[in-house]
Amino acid sequence: MPDAAPRPPSIPAIWAPVLDRLTPERDITHAHFRPGEQVVIVKGVADGDLWGDAMTVVTPSWHTATDEDGWRLRNPNGGQRTYITAHPRYLVHLSRRCPDCLIHHRALKELLLPAHREATGIIDCGWYTVTALNQLVHIDDARHGR
Repeated sequence: MPDAAPRPPSIPAIWAPVLDRLTPERDITHAHFRPGEQVVIVKGVADGDLWGDAMTVVTPSWHTATDEDGWRLRNPNGGQRTYITAHPRYLVHLSRRCPDCLIHHRALKELLLPAHREATGIIDCGWYTVTALNQLVHIDDARHGR
């Protein structure tokens, strides 16, 4: 994969976009995940490894941003948004080693780690936002007016 373009000086070091061509094209079904499973949503890099939010799958929930089946997730640490809804393609298993999630995880590593090999601290690639409905939305899935 080609290296990421250099960051313009106006972008803070803690936010460094790298185009995510993998997640939006990921073909994963709703049935791949089950309530109680531990998952991670990879958001960037932290000190040379992938970084993201670890969550627990709770119950099916409609993902308004994509008009597809999603999952209601619970952040075990609580916080401002203890519960969010996310599309299955955003999720990677933590609680079991499934081939699809391992392949996606490896591909994300190959994309992100070379682009941030000299970075320190947490680097957020800016792929996700949370809507007023507590829907986690990948920037490629965002629809105007939602």
